[in-house]
Amino acid sequence: MSILSSIGRVATRYAQNRARHRSERELLALPIELRKDIGWPEIVIDAQNGPRICRAP
Repeated sequence: MSILSSIGRVATRYAQNRARHRSERELLALPIELRKDIGWPEIVIDAQNGPRICRAP
């Protein structure tokens, strides 16, 4: 395992996390009625971590 491959994996994970958080922020900006209409899961407001999308099992 080289250092460059490790850096590449970290960069990939970072990009994926940024994209996920960006999507969550965009969904939180939508009105609740629209979120329900498109079938997105419930959004839970956690005081410690902020709003997050609740993924049902």
